[in-house]
Amino acid sequence: MIWFLPDGPAWLSRNVSLELEQRRLFPWIAVFFGLGIVLFFQAEGQPAIWAPVSAFALFGAAAMVFRRSLAVVAAMIALAALFVGFTAGVIRTRSVAAPVLTRVVITPVTGFIETIEDREGGKRLLLRVTGMKDVADAVRPERVRVSVRNGEGLSPGQLIAGTARLLPPPQPAWPGGYDFARDAYFKGIGAVGSMVGQVRRIDSPEGPGWSLRLAASVDQARNALTERIASAIGGAAGGVGAALVTGKRGLIPESTNDVLRGAGIYHIVSISGLHMVLAAGTFFWLVRALLALVPGVALLWPVKKIAAVAAMVGATIYCIFSGSDVATERSLIMTLVMFGAVLADRPALSIRNLSIAAIIVLMREPEALLGPSFQMSFGAVAAMMALVPLMNRPRLEGAGGGVVSRGVVWVGQAALGLVTTTLVASFATAPFAAYHFQSLNPYGLVGNALALPLVSLIVMPSAVLGVLAYPFGLDRPIWQFMGAAVSQVLDVSAWVGGFSGSTLVVPALGSAALVLLSLGLILVSVPASALRWLAVVPAGAGLAFAAMPGRYDVFIDRDGTGAAIRSRGGQLSLVGRPSDFVAEQWLRADGDSRSADDGRLRQETKCDPAGCVVAAAEGRWVAFVQDFAAFEEDCRRAAVIITRLKAPPTCKASFILDGNDLKERGATTIRFSPEAVELRSVRKGRETRAWRGAETHRAEMSTAPERPRRAACSGAGFP
Repeated sequence: MIWFLPDGPAWLSRNVSLELEQRRLFPWIAVFFGLGIVLFFQAEGQPAIWAPVSAFALFGAAAMVFRRSLAVVAAMIALAALFVGFTAGVIRTRSVAAPVLTRVVITPVTGFIETIEDREGGKRLLLRVTGMKDVADAVRPERVRVSVRNGEGLSPGQLIAGTARLLPPPQPAWPGGYDFARDAYFKGIGAVGSMVGQVRRIDSPEGPGWSLRLAASVDQARNALTERIASAIGGAAGGVGAALVTGKRGLIPESTNDVLRGAGIYHIVSISGLHMVLAAGTFFWLVRALLALVPGVALLWPVKKIAAVAAMVGATIYCIFSGSDVATERSLIMTLVMFGAVLADRPALSIRNLSIAAIIVLMREPEALLGPSFQMSFGAVAAMMALVPLMNRPRLEGAGGGVVSRGVVWVGQAALGLVTTTLVASFATAPFAAYHFQSLNPYGLVGNALALPLVSLIVMPSAVLGVLAYPFGLDRPIWQFMGAAVSQVLDVSAWVGGFSGSTLVVPALGSAALVLLSLGLILVSVPASALRWLAVVPAGAGLAFAAMPGRYDVFIDRDGTGAAIRSRGGQLSLVGRPSDFVAEQWLRADGDSRSADDGRLRQETKCDPAGCVVAAAEGRWVAFVQDFAAFEEDCRRAAVIITRLKAPPTCKASFILDGNDLKERGATTIRFSPEAVELRSVRKGRETRAWRGAETHRAEMSTAPERPRRAACSGAGFP
């Protein structure tokens, strides 16, 4: 496209020269590193490690050989970075490999408690398993996550025994949905479930290892501080305040979570970039301010660098104490890189430093690239960095030059900066929110503008002071002061969340739209020249794809217990018995804001004890068969048969998806077209099947006389 412009080649040459002057080629190493990780997760089976290592060595050597040609060197380094990313994925996957349960079991289990989280109606434990009856040691999970109804007296580090009902970590409810099984795999969790009956504490002759003792000690300290903060503040504000400090969110009522989501500020209870920056910034400011009070120290010592070191130490301790969650570790790495730049007399906020942080994070945890936390945090920071040059315009001065005038100008500029950065971050993270959560919060700008000043100026500084006062037992007044600010945050959230349309449920963003919008974000963030205008092309194409979402006509549960079928009216109808969680995942993916218990979800279905039928588009009947007795009529009259049973070979339906198919595929979606059926499944990807006698079948259906389905059905089923 550029080449067809009158001054296209010259324009491109000028801007590339500017990119080289600004040293903007380095951030592209992080981009190609991430692309290599994406390619790894698209690979089938277990890729050999020698292949990407050899490719990296080949392109690295080529870069050395052709080092006199900048264009060739840049291309070779980019390809080398790509295969380093692929190698990181291979190494990470092999390093965390551990047995994963493949079937549902109810069996006695013994294990050490690694962490405990209080939740409504009980506790959730992470166990390091030491014994599991009826499961061979070779296939026994190393860690399991279980819930207990009565966990009184349990503490991290204890060895417990009891009977557990365990099942494999669940795969996505639909292809493209949240993959808990993948996250569990990289956390070493091989099964999930609940304890059945009494949980006994038993003595261990050997005791836990040092790593478990350390993890248990940290978690026990976190639980103690969580309880202290929650009891000092009380109510929902106590749960939120405790989560802001320790990362334990189990005490927050679900209704409060909904309020925070509706206001677009739920991110404040997930310890990540915002909390790490505020905590480190508080340490930095306190140390620098205290040292500046001593004239000799302020004049002779590198006060700024000393404060940076204190901030790095404080941020590291905060990360460890808050549980070292994945998002928190990523934020710590970014923070350490930024303050490390201060020590090296480099600009702290630069796209180069952000790229270094991204490479370090992805080298440790390549799987993070696929999750919303990494995408949203790095995307928001990159977009705001692209805005920095626009924000560094000469500041306005107060007209009279007095204290009041300067104060008004300062407040105005701070408010403008907050609104602008929030707006930019909201736009940058919207594609990822639509893709992962199928929701947008249009009033998030208002919620963040009102809540973040309280969080930044009162809540987080109070949290730092409260933690420092905690060992002395003088922390309760500080927590109560912080709680008053948290209560105001919740009041603001309730007010903003009460606006009509505060939460918009949108259809799931397709992969193509996400890739194009992400490319647009990269192109607007990385270049320093007018090349960033090229972002308009992928961003525009991505928005076009997002405006025309490809909805599925059928969602089928992983084990075939239920399905959602689009009826003639255009909305999904539920059949079978899918769990409420799975049903709501389907509805959100379709952009449907109804809840799973909405009675309208079954109005378009005709059911009897043997199954259900739904009148779909183009005159087709879709049958969901639950009993063998229904096959005779459903195979004759329905165009589509869906069942967890094995369909008889004599079934003449145009399209059949039975139990054997679902065992191979897992959760599956179907999209109908006049010529074919497109399937997409969790385990087998995408496939297209032609209709079997579709035209003849539809003609027969259109002229079929009305008759009862079966005498036992009392008229339910086909008309």
